[in-house]
Amino acid sequence: MCLLPLKPFRAAWLALAFTALGTTQASTVLGPWTPIFKGIDQMVGTNTPGGGGFARLQVVHAIRVDLTDPDIRIFPTPRYSAYIAGSRETAGLKVMDFLTKYKVQVAINANFFDPSDYYLPAGTPMRVYGLLVSQGQVVSVQEGPDHSSSVIFGTNNQARIVFTNWPAISTAGISNAVSGEYPLVVAGSNMARIYLSSSDFIHQVNPRTAYGLSKDRHTLFLMTLDGRQPGYSDGSLDWETAEWMLKLGAYEAVNMDGGGSTTLVMADSVGNPIELNHSNAVADSGNERTVGGHFGIYAKPVPTFISDIAVAPTDTAATVSWTTAAPATTQLEYGLTTDLGSLTTPDPTPTTNHAVSLTGLAPATDYYFVAHSDAQNGDKYQSDIFVFTTTNYVTTNFVFDVTNAWSWTSTSLDGVPWTTKTYDDSAWNAPGPGLLWVDRRGPNGAIQPQGTQMAINPDTGFPYVTYYFRTHFGVTNTAPVFSLLFSAYIDDGAVFYLNGQEITRIEMADPPTQILNNTIAIGYFCAGGDATCANDFELRGDAVTNLVNGDNVMAVEVHNYSATSPDITFGTAFSYTVQIQTETSLSVTFANGTLNLSWPSTGFTLQQAGDPAGPWADVTGPVTTSPYSLSPSTGAQYYRLRR
Repeated sequence: MCLLPLKPFRAAWLALAFTALGTTQASTVLGPWTPIFKGIDQMVGTNTPGGGGFARLQVVHAIRVDLTDPDIRIFPTPRYSAYIAGSRETAGLKVMDFLTKYKVQVAINANFFDPSDYYLPAGTPMRVYGLLVSQGQVVSVQEGPDHSSSVIFGTNNQARIVFTNWPAISTAGISNAVSGEYPLVVAGSNMARIYLSSSDFIHQVNPRTAYGLSKDRHTLFLMTLDGRQPGYSDGSLDWETAEWMLKLGAYEAVNMDGGGSTTLVMADSVGNPIELNHSNAVADSGNERTVGGHFGIYAKPVPTFISDIAVAPTDTAATVSWTTAAPATTQLEYGLTTDLGSLTTPDPTPTTNHAVSLTGLAPATDYYFVAHSDAQNGDKYQSDIFVFTTTNYVTTNFVFDVTNAWSWTSTSLDGVPWTTKTYDDSAWNAPGPGLLWVDRRGPNGAIQPQGTQMAINPDTGFPYVTYYFRTHFGVTNTAPVFSLLFSAYIDDGAVFYLNGQEITRIEMADPPTQILNNTIAIGYFCAGGDATCANDFELRGDAVTNLVNGDNVMAVEVHNYSATSPDITFGTAFSYTVQIQTETSLSVTFANGTLNLSWPSTGFTLQQAGDPAGPWADVTGPVTTSPYSLSPSTGAQYYRLRR
């Protein structure tokens, strides 16, 4: 379940930055700290050269985090799914994708990493440098004296900085940790001027990311300083970065990975990232850099008249609750987009505890909503836009693995209905188990499992641009199908068909572009272009209607990235999910003079009545979570759950 607030401050922040740069008086300006989430404030600082300011044009974006706030949770990059210490430690992601995937409210780049190419595919396995701990699990150990300035957090966000974590400290008791290169501020003093004589690139004028702590270590500072963008922000030297951290209020600070990695983002109402700073990678290419180390923060919305918004969703229902600062009415506006469009029946009863039950929802679907409450004095209040996702109660039916056998051919099939069930593929090459592959250099041991070797084009000495694959399979339980699941190894791009209908494209031009035999792929999924990692994806909606009881045929055409690419690979595992019906029950126990009502599922509201025929009414509260305890009353009392 995802619950995220709308915080429409970005335009104001950018206006502040550019207004400051446009003034004629040279100065260093720190803008106001603006709350963006509970316990998190944001600030923009600018410097115009001369007049006592720094020597360079600079724009700073900073986050201030109250580590004593009980709702603040720290989340650095977790381990890679196929973790190997020292080589495959994290999955590379853009900072904005990290925020989206893990649904944090704020994210910033952290550790240095390798490979350090700029625009690697999402999920590229990476090694990070220095200590990295996520949720108590060590992701990267401290390897040596380099990259040894570690920012460390205990179980309750108790923070400290170990400026030189070598010999490495024990990781016992560390809940989260990230590491940078070297100290900037130590005990309130700028220690970075010692780097002025260095010719190392890292000590030259660059975009910067820095972390710091206040003297009492209750406040965490996260700062980006943009650079390599003439007319906007040039970047900074180490000592200038340190001075900015001192201005923010840091008593200790370290230099993290910077340059093209420097990125700071926050979540909007639908979980989409808003880039707060101006990454020079984006300025150069329009694309954010893929990095190996990230630092995320979970936080709640800033408290207002309407607060404590919570959602308990099931597959087809949800209960939305909130509190108000004073007694007020209850109504919910909701819909499938941010335009909303639907209103619940208003409840005029003044209360400070509010709950609305929604029914008839679609499983595994995003719903956007706004809470409305009118105070007794006539003032009207509404929350920001929020979003939640209904659950998907499904069971998975496995069909075949990546070693499944496929008939194949390299003959051009332009204009031929080769994807249909009735097409005769008896003239194709006999079915061979996956992975099916061809490589003019010979077998690639990094691609496993290698099954069937296919023919190379004798006219060119390279693989054909396109290979075609077909397989038949049977299913017996398709009502109602919820999704199709794939775990595919593809080098380089592919188009998938089910019973004659196209269902998805992987690294191929989007529709309505026609895919022909000589069409090349537009990219590749795994780092380096080889099929060394699985592309796991799920299809819903119209695609699932093509799966039928009995015989089915899946057809796939795989395309190379170029006519002179040395290899091509294909194989996929396939499963599908079907929805299952869920039931709940209301249990009653009596102990020590107290009745205890409990139920195992969410999305219900407890009701009571003096007679089974009613009238029924919600229990005062309303009560939407289990268990609920009460003292027995005289006379019969009946209880039920309402969705």
